[in-house]
Amino acid sequence: MSFDVTGKLVEKFDEQQVNDTFKKREFVIEVSSYNNASTYTDFLKFQLVQDKCALIDNFGVGSSVKVHFNLKGRKWEKDGNTMYFNMLDAWRIENNTDQVSNSFDDGIVVPENEDVPF
Repeated sequence: MSFDVTGKLVEKFDEQQVNDTFKKREFVIEVSSYNNASTYTDFLKFQLVQDKCALIDNFGVGSSVKVHFNLKGRKWEKDGNTMYFNMLDAWRIENNTDQVSNSFDDGIVVPENEDVPF
């Protein structure tokens, strides 16, 4: 399953050589969502694996990025106990060019003494 999300890069971790044939690198982005005048902030940790580990190198902390990723899950059993893990596997990272502006349109004129209708 392929998805994408836009957020602010808040942390990059060093590359980890897990074993002789597998390496990974993790990073975290901050994502905000709005619902009924409330803001909810999530911190999402992604992993880059193998030849994708260097994809995050060109982005600095604080950068607005768009992350393309696959949602993966694993089942792990030990001593009769079963655990499940989810991974967000990033496969492409790009500068976010769709930033939302927080400024108002200068063409709108609001009279000073007009009351709000609610």
